[in-house]
Amino acid sequence: MRYNLEAEGFRIVTAESGDEAVERIRDGVPDLILLDWMLPGMSGLELARLLRKEDLTRGVPIIMLTARGEESDRVGGLDAGVDDYVVKPFSPRELIARINAVIRRSRGSDTEGQIAVGELRIDSAAHRVYANGDNVPIGPTEYRLLHFFMTHPERVYTRSQLLDYVWGGSVYVEERTVDVHIRRLRQTLEPFGCSGFVQTVRGAGYRFSNTPVD
Repeated sequence: MRYNLEAEGFRIVTAESGDEAVERIRDGVPDLILLDWMLPGMSGLELARLLRKEDLTRGVPIIMLTARGEESDRVGGLDAGVDDYVVKPFSPRELIARINAVIRRSRGSDTEGQIAVGELRIDSAAHRVYANGDNVPIGPTEYRLLHFFMTHPERVYTRSQLLDYVWGGSVYVEERTVDVHIRRLRQTLEPFGCSGFVQTVRGAGYRFSNTPVD
């Protein structure tokens, strides 16, 4: 699975138990969680329920992988907050298609190149940002940073993760650079009353919240 997913460009982090998964997720919230029903100690179903109770992971999509194909088992997984359900054996092609579909749903509708959160709107096709209908002059790096944040709201990202996702893993940039561009992004949004969307999570990193702070 890891080989096939990495071949499709996914960045993979693995865990061998529910407890280890919780620790890995606290280090960096993923875009999606592939969760096996059968885990040592805590079951996948128990872990799904736990993840749905935590603010940090409440919005992260989960696909359950299992050999249990009974309707009652599928319903149990969906009731626990699982977004999709793949029954073993499955092909890598099927799994990748499910992953892409769930990620598209979780990121909201951007089929028209439009992303909106509160007063902010990004027109991806025109490469423009608007706040309350007014054009927001923004630099290219701040634009990429805002676009990433708005398509991944309510999740905390470390500086190193933002470097990977926004700048690209092949580019060498110091982590302090992230702080500089976060500050510039806030300064860009401040005249429009939107800087509170970009929040610092002390000791963890940054997040874009649908509920701005003053």
